[in-house]
Order: sequence, then C-alpha cells, then structure tokens
Amino acid sequence: MADVVELTEARLRTALGEPDARAAVTFLGTERIEVLRFFDAEAGVVRYATLGMSRQPMGDPTSVTADPVRGPRAELVLTVRAGYADTDKVLRPLAVLAASPQVEGLVVAPGASLDVGEPLWPGAPFSAVLVAESGGLVEDLALDPPMEPVRFFPLLPMTANEAAWKRVHGAAALHERWLSAGTDLRDPVRGTVPLTD
Repeated sequence: MADVVELTEARLRTALGEPDARAAVTFLGTERIEVLRFFDAEAGVVRYATLGMSRQPMGDPTSVTADPVRGPRAELVLTVRAGYADTDKVLRPLAVLAASPQVEGLVVAPGASLDVGEPLWPGAPFSAVLVAESGGLVEDLALDPPMEPVRFFPLLPMTANEAAWKRVHGAAALHERWLSAGTDLRDPVRGTVPLTD
C-alpha cells in the first residue's frame, strides 16, 4: 500500500507548486504534523497546507476502537494575501487544528468551525476558521479502497463576531453575508462583515 502522506504531498506539489518553507510540529501522543508554505507571486498570495493529518482516518469519537483504514481523511489549506501581516506565525495554530482529530477525536467536515483560542498570527482579528468544501484549489486524492479519499479543505478565517453569528445562523448564511458584501476572505487584516440588516 502506498504511503498516504507521500501521495498527499505529491498532490499538494502538483496543485500548488514547490513549497518554499516547511515546519514540523509534534504534540504529545500524536504523529508529526507538517505545514508547507507555498508562495504564489503571480497571485500575490501565500498558501499554507498541512501534511500528516491524513495519515490516519478521522473516526467517531464515541467508538470504542478506531478503524485504522476506514473513515474520512483530510488536510487543511489556508490562503492569505502576502505582505499584509506576519502570517507565517500561523504554522503552529494550523498544526494544532490538523492534530485535533488525533487529540480530540474531532471529525473535520465542511461547515465546521475550528477555533484555536488565540489569534492565528500576531495581531490577527481571527482565532477561528470556517471549513469550506474541498475539490477546488486542490483536487481530492483517491486512495485504494476501502480507504476514503484525502480531501483538502480550504479554511476561511472568521472574526469572533462572525464565528458567533455563524453558530446561530449557520455556515451558508455567513457565506451569503460575505458574498453580498464582496468580502475578500484572503485579506489577513479585514474587519467583520456587516451582520445586521
């Protein structure tokens, strides 16, 4: 059986190019999580992708035994405009989010909110992210059955007010607010979208 992490890295390189930096973080009781940095000068953005989250499938936290083969697999991808903030400090918070399935038994899926409890980078107005649908920037990676594909979920930073509003109204309603306001979700210093009519 091919190594899932090697295949995942190959898919990231195919979609995003060669990483210009990488960092590894290991949390007690977990396997190593890496975060790869991809700078896209043409688009003026930097992308951060986790590597290692997909090593194990995410399982039902109420299950007595974890299935080592079946279950959803994922990696996380964050895209921000380059040069506006010290976003390279997001490496550790991203690794924390990527380790949450191993540490907390969390199953990460589109529409979910993930919160690190502190700014994603120094001075960031965000401590939480919204998990978006996979398949856009990086195509899902099919694995040998019965393993499920690796999905690459984009992360959309949310301000505290947006995260609170999303808990009440849902992810689709927040997306609609962002869309109607023309919000640049890649802006690392943007403010909260208007949440009242």
